[in-house]
Amino acid sequence: MKTNRRFAIRLFGPLLGVMLLAACATPPAGGDGFDEANDPLESMNRVVFSFNQFVDGLLFKPLALMYRDILPPEIQDGIGGILETLRTPIVLANDLLQGDVDRAGETLGRFAVNATVGLGGIIDVATDMGLEGHNEDFGQTLAVWGSGEGMYLVLPLLGPSNPRDAIGMGVDTFIDPLNYYASTEQLLARTLARGVDERAGVIDALDEIERTSIDFYATMRSLYRQHRDDLIRNGSPAPVIPIPSISFDDFESSQEEQAALVE
Repeated sequence: MKTNRRFAIRLFGPLLGVMLLAACATPPAGGDGFDEANDPLESMNRVVFSFNQFVDGLLFKPLALMYRDILPPEIQDGIGGILETLRTPIVLANDLLQGDVDRAGETLGRFAVNATVGLGGIIDVATDMGLEGHNEDFGQTLAVWGSGEGMYLVLPLLGPSNPRDAIGMGVDTFIDPLNYYASTEQLLARTLARGVDERAGVIDALDEIERTSIDFYATMRSLYRQHRDDLIRNGSPAPVIPIPSISFDDFESSQEEQAALVE
């Protein structure tokens, strides 16, 4: 019963937060750009964003700095590899749900190699064999199925998101077999380790973005959408909208035609 309750909280917690935010948020004065940014909850999102920054500065960034500066790079790589191996069932399931058999084969092959020869992912043998890793989640799967992202959201502690990705996180929880066997303490330890590992990898980049941004919130909103779009397209270039070509020859021909009509 405790396990089922924990799953329900994880799945419906973000959705409940969305409904509460929608009920409380009010558009800012003169908010023409409010709709253009697809951020109708901007006032409340900024409050949550500030809260997340406070918690990050108080807890996650100091932990990430210690992790990055104290542990040797080889150990950090090993921890990241183990975390990636544990996430394989989620990636594989979403590869298959998206109908991408080739990437599913790469995911399965990478897991088979790194989980055995690579000692659970501590050593990334698969990459040396040409089996590159990639990330997939149910939010990306929903996008491939044609679901729109919906309004922009900032979730407490979890950061930038949207309704599609919030639902995706809940579904990925059910897909992950580790949630059915590990204790709550083990799951929290994995979540914390993954958060610290990922935060350590972007410390300098985020510091630079915050230092150079006029509006850090708006910059992070834009970067999140670009990053998610790139993941959904698997790194492929965005489709280019064709623009009609206009040449000076066309202009001169038009001028000659007008002159002839006048004569």
